[in-house]
Amino acid sequence: MRVGRRLISFIVIIQSVLFLTHFFLYETWTFSPGGSWTAGSAWIKLTLGLLSLTFVTASLLAFRYTNAVLRGFYRAAAVWVGLLSFLFLAAVCSWIIFGVARLAGLHMSGPDLNFHHMVELLFGAAAVAGIYAVFNAGWTRITRTTVRLANLPIAWRGRKAALISDVHLGHVRNGSFLRRMVAKILREEPDAIFIAGDLYDGTAIDAGRAAEPLNKLAAPHGVYFVAGNHEQFGDDSKYLRAIAAAGVRVLNNEKVEVDGLQIIGVPYRNAVRDGQFASVLHGVRLDRERASILLTHAPDHPEIAEAAGISLQLSGHTHLGQFIPWSWMARRIYRQFVYGLSWIGKMQVFTSSGAGTWGPPLRLGSNPEIVMLEFE
Repeated sequence: MRVGRRLISFIVIIQSVLFLTHFFLYETWTFSPGGSWTAGSAWIKLTLGLLSLTFVTASLLAFRYTNAVLRGFYRAAAVWVGLLSFLFLAAVCSWIIFGVARLAGLHMSGPDLNFHHMVELLFGAAAVAGIYAVFNAGWTRITRTTVRLANLPIAWRGRKAALISDVHLGHVRNGSFLRRMVAKILREEPDAIFIAGDLYDGTAIDAGRAAEPLNKLAAPHGVYFVAGNHEQFGDDSKYLRAIAAAGVRVLNNEKVEVDGLQIIGVPYRNAVRDGQFASVLHGVRLDRERASILLTHAPDHPEIAEAAGISLQLSGHTHLGQFIPWSWMARRIYRQFVYGLSWIGKMQVFTSSGAGTWGPPLRLGSNPEIVMLEFE
């Protein structure tokens, strides 16, 4: 009952924010520098009002149902809410320029400095940036990096591993997207493959059918998966069964050893709580004198992994914020661990920006990627 009330409150807050954002865009578009607002077209009001309802409606339906019409509706709504972020920033910039101009004693109603023309220009630039971000989100790159680990077994020197995370199979990305990711990974001929969670989006989906492309994913020294937060919104068993049935080793608070290298997997639910995370790592009986890799979805508590003696942590989750302003928030939350290779004490952390997207399928300032790690 309490969970239901919190969910309803969350939905109401999100919907209210979306409505107010659309209202802000409308007011910016119709504002007159004389200090009043023009009438505006009724159809613009109606269109923006309806658009403000689309994403919450599509999201609620997506958690219960899946069909071609709903997938198309969800994609359109998700793209729009991404474009809305860019338009909102453009509107904010318009008001900042207007305020600075007023303080400087300039008038913004003449042919040289017209407020509405400025709004048109900024909204146009925002739309172009948003459209580019949509295309950029579908262009997956290969990111290459070298990792030097102390006490690395001789057998692993020069070997390569692929890291992929945050595919988010659901109403935007589907099996064809995963097949393309599998083909790209196999062309790199990695010695091992790590999937750092959020393979699924958590929406209604045939989990087994979506995971079928993983049947072709193979590496000489194994393919490993840990669950992310989107698999663990509720019962994760259907996702884990589908992944295991596709031939991928699901790591659940355990350690495996491959040619002397220790590979540990801790799913999101156990890693997000610092006390439980420390307890799990203690329970796997890590040998601190040998190199180890920890696969866990989010870089939330790298200090705990470092204290446990882990050599390298592989994560995703952050998406590098996908696009502004969310990229600013992601950097503030995760600091140096938001993306790429970083150090904490004696441990290295590599955080991937992910291969897919969550919510708006847009990326600007972050790229979808498959990471190829070469060990030295």
